[in-house]
Amino acid sequence: MAVVAGVDSSTQSCKVELRDLDGAALLGTGTAAHPPAYGPCSEQHPARWWEAFELAFARAIEAAGVQRADIAAISVAAQCHGLVPLDAEGTVIRPAKLWNDTTSAPQADRLRERIGPDTWIKAVGSLPTAAFTLSKLAWFAETEPDGFARLRRICLPHDWLTLRLSGRHVTDRSEASGTGYYSGARDRYLTEFLDLVDDGRDWADTVPAVLGPDEAAGPIIPATAERLGLRPGVLIAAGGGDQHATAVGLAVQPGDVVYAIGTSGVVLSVAREPVFDLTGMVDGVADMSGGYLPLVSTLNAARVTDWMAGILGVDQVQLAKMALSADPGRAPTMAAFLDGERKPDRPTATGLLAGFTSATTREDLARAAHDGVVLGLLRGEACLNAAGIRTGGRVLLTGGGARSPAYRQILADLTGREILVADPKDADESTARGAAVQAAAVATGVPIRELARTWAPRTQAVAQPRPGTELLRAELIGRYRTLADWTAFDGSFRGGNR
Repeated sequence: MAVVAGVDSSTQSCKVELRDLDGAALLGTGTAAHPPAYGPCSEQHPARWWEAFELAFARAIEAAGVQRADIAAISVAAQCHGLVPLDAEGTVIRPAKLWNDTTSAPQADRLRERIGPDTWIKAVGSLPTAAFTLSKLAWFAETEPDGFARLRRICLPHDWLTLRLSGRHVTDRSEASGTGYYSGARDRYLTEFLDLVDDGRDWADTVPAVLGPDEAAGPIIPATAERLGLRPGVLIAAGGGDQHATAVGLAVQPGDVVYAIGTSGVVLSVAREPVFDLTGMVDGVADMSGGYLPLVSTLNAARVTDWMAGILGVDQVQLAKMALSADPGRAPTMAAFLDGERKPDRPTATGLLAGFTSATTREDLARAAHDGVVLGLLRGEACLNAAGIRTGGRVLLTGGGARSPAYRQILADLTGREILVADPKDADESTARGAAVQAAAVATGVPIRELARTWAPRTQAVAQPRPGTELLRAELIGRYRTLADWTAFDGSFRGGNR
């Protein structure tokens, strides 16, 4: 049996799934945790990612009951934007600053002033925030000049794992377009933006080569093959970003909209042409199949309901039941910007809760936490529509939040539409699934866009909008937007310990 491996190296963990190359059947999965990482200073050492990958890979092999010699190809998808700086020997200089690290917000502000918001958006398709790699690079140069002086190569998280597997310093369009210094539309690096960090460096030798969606990074390097127990010649695909792989794994088509509720929240669609939203809300990044992935990302998603569950002393199952038992019309309104926010760009913002009284119940608070996450993403879909992206097709829910009956029902009520999830027996981890599709593409030579359609997962409806929610929907959206806009004034409603 020929087998492909799809890897999802996320903020929280590494997940590996193994699939039969001749039919896409899911054979087995494995998971291993990453160290916890929270903003505003969110960092992980890449060595921990590799340790988690080896453990998750071994667990997937055991669960699948296959031989390591059966593996034909591997693709790695990972958390986006993070900065992994390497020296001349390929050694990691310092822990990676992750996407949800907002300590480079001052550098992002200065870069925005120097480049100009409209110029930057027209150049790269997005208005980069502190999440993007360029501001982290500027932070590194200003804050740790001795370490920056040693810098010879830049990697993103998936680039570094691909380097460990293939020995090649490469990336793909999806990841490069989230750096703030690459144009997906023109398919080239914009080294003039990197010169704003250091104009005395040859950046062309520092950034990874950008592979096309159907290119392989190369065969696995012999030492790594031996370490993992794999046969020589296993192909390593180009890989990509986590949300980009999700779109592949779910076979998202133009008109579909995906709500991803994980550590972060993302609402996305796909487009064949580049997207430039001059409001800065929509990131018009490239996708993994040769097109584009317009999306709106939030820093605060499932972490908000995890936090609320801790406050109330319940588990997620109990929290969902409490939220669904509450009267949504009387629940407080939450702007859930607990760790700052990415879209809208408010790195110093904090959460706000309004409309609570002495009659407010624990159930109301559970509902408010779910509403705060969903309403932030619903605002993101409105921004996609304003940027010219049609989202009248399927509504797909994915990520850890997709397992929650509260998220499912509240999303149905607030969108007024049927909610679909991928069949959990076939596509419980859509990012790892998308990576497996890419691995299969390089193993077979079939273009990834074509293979994604062939391997499209089954979906099932899990929620319908309940009768009588139309007026409530408009009321909740209005309340949320009013409260969320308050965070734009100074974002400083912080306790003394912050």
